[in-house]
This record gives sequence, C-alpha cells and structure tokens, in this order.
Amino acid sequence: MNIYLVLEQAIRSDDSDVKEKLTAQCLAYCNQNEVRAENGFVPLHFEQPSYASRCTIVPPARLPHRKDFERNEGLASLVHSIAHIEFSAIDLALDAVYRYPDMPMAYKVDWLEVASDEIRHFKMLEGLLQELGFIYGDFPVHSGLFDAAQKTAHNILDRMAIVPRYFEASGLDVSPQIIKRLDNKRKIPAIAKLIEMLHVIYEEEIDHVLKGDRWFKYLCEKEGKSEAVYFEILERYELLNKHRPHVNVAARKEAGFTCNEIKKLGAKECT
Repeated sequence: MNIYLVLEQAIRSDDSDVKEKLTAQCLAYCNQNEVRAENGFVPLHFEQPSYASRCTIVPPARLPHRKDFERNEGLASLVHSIAHIEFSAIDLALDAVYRYPDMPMAYKVDWLEVASDEIRHFKMLEGLLQELGFIYGDFPVHSGLFDAAQKTAHNILDRMAIVPRYFEASGLDVSPQIIKRLDNKRKIPAIAKLIEMLHVIYEEEIDHVLKGDRWFKYLCEKEGKSEAVYFEILERYELLNKHRPHVNVAARKEAGFTCNEIKKLGAKECT
C-alpha cells in the first residue's frame, strides 16, 4: 500500500466519509508496517483547499457577523464556522503526514490519529447543522488554515510552530469563551448539544496541541535550535503581536507550553 497516494486522495476529497475511510486505512497500515516514501517522491502543491468545491471562500473581513443564536440561522452560522475549522484541520493533519515523509512512524501515527479526531468532530457538527436545516457550504468561509499550511509547506519546524502551537493553541483560548457565551441559552436543545460538542472538542484539542508541542521540540533538538525559536517563527509570520483577549493558562500548560512562553503570549500570571 502506498499511503502517500491514499493520503493525496484523502486531502483532495471534499467528502468527509471518503476522508474517514482513507484515513482509517492509512492509520491501520501505519500501525502494522514501517512506511517510507518511494524514491523520487515529491509531495504535491495543492492549488486550492478541498472544500473549495463546497464553500464560497471570502476574505475574513467579509464574513458575516455571527449573532442572535436563538434563531436557527444565527446558531447555524456559528456551528458552520466551527465545523469549517474542523474540516480544515482534517486536511492539515493529513498533510502533516503526506508532506514530511522522513519523519518517524510515531509522528505519522500521531497525525493520522489527529485527523481521525477532526473527522469525528466535523461529522458531529455537520449533524447538528443539518438538524438546524443547513448543510456545510451554506455560509461563506475563509481559507486561513489552508493559507498557513501553504506558507509553512517548505519547513516542518515552521509547520509545527504555526499550525498546532499557534492556531490550534489559540482555539484553546477561544473555546471556553464561546461556551461561556452560550451557557445562559443552554435551555435551547440545539445550543445544549453544541455546548456538549464543544467540551469534547476542547478536551481532545489539548492532546492535538500536545502532539504538536512534542514534535516541535523533537525538531528543535534534531536541528540544534533553542525552543525559543518559536517566537522568532511567530514574528517572521507576523503572528507574534496578534491581539489575544484571553490566554488559557491551564490548557496551554497541559498542552506543553511553559509559563515563560505563556507570559510572552500575554498572560499576566502563570504558576
């Protein structure tokens, strides 16, 4: 089995069922076999995200403001935005395996497991979206995570710093705030379901960031670099000074961040 051809199919597909089936095949194979790319393997440069066939992609500034969650359309727009992050994350996890074939087997298994989680998250949210009378693709989306993958494709250390340790870790800051915002409306069944889903996603995303942290540190050691290079990478990608209204100290510590890093990211206290 050439998992790189299977991964290419999975990344290109806009169907979560297809992604699920192919990811499961790759994970089962990697758990039983040593995998190396064939001589001459060069990963493809994907011109557009897999969801381009389903979603209208717009700049972030043109996304509609999400409000009035007591109405189906308002709540669906929020569910859709979270589902889109999860769909994007599926491809990023698969691409982490596909694009860097020289990484150890444990790395491949880690990111295939992450992809499996992201597929499950997306399908949970997609089910709720359908209950609300909508489907994935009914609202415009932005391509921020795809763009981040494109910009870091040349450098796996940058990829581990930017995708799991910046974007996914930022999700750990945001998720509790969304849950808090929804909490006083949990008597609405659909909102109660969404809160429950967000708790599941939040707990599992801590593990995803921790996996990114592990491989970021592995690469720092392998390349003889200080872990402080993280902030140099954020600065290079113009992410260091992004406004962070809340830094989730407990979750970031659980996901591998040091207090020194957490304070540099804007937390006032960390013990």
